[in-house]
Amino acid sequence: MVRAKAAKKTSSNRRFIRRRVCSFCVETNLPDYKDISRLRRFVTERGKIMPRAKTGVCAAHQRRLAQEVKKARQIALLSYWAGA
Repeated sequence: MVRAKAAKKTSSNRRFIRRRVCSFCVETNLPDYKDISRLRRFVTERGKIMPRAKTGVCAAHQRRLAQEVKKARQIALLSYWAGA
């Protein structure tokens, strides 16, 4: 027996989800490996680079941000892992 698909109910109390705006696009200054206080906002306490979905950074700036975090780690301005 084949069931008919139930019609989707449209509720009047739907919430509008506001898209985050890239902080680098708004300020028009790119991420830099020397600006450690700013880079720390995009790195978890375990040392992982946060995903775009959480930070709200656009794709182009997320790629640039990842490169700058890796540069800062390489010259020991940021640690690879903040634990221990």
